[in-house]
Amino acid sequence: MSQAYEREQQNNSRLDELASKVSALRGVTIDIYDSARDQDVIDSTSDTFSTFTTTLKGSATRLTRMASSGNKVAILKLSGIIIASVVVLYWIWGLVF
Repeated sequence: MSQAYEREQQNNSRLDELASKVSALRGVTIDIYDSARDQDVIDSTSDTFSTFTTTLKGSATRLTRMASSGNKVAILKLSGIIIASVVVLYWIWGLVF
């Protein structure tokens, strides 16, 4: 009986060690999953900024073409829109911070 009890104790000890390793492995797996999900967010953000940059360049090109055409009314409207946008952003910045 002593040997059976000793083997049972060894089995229990090994089972506890295995449970500990499985728990550690699950933690690593969850960390890998979270990291992969964060990487997807980073990729999505990068794509968004890339699209924004392309759109901004296109807008700047069109604005340059419009300004070079000499349409003074359009230039004044654009200047007013830019100034109003800056003022609104400054006002929002003051409210937030």
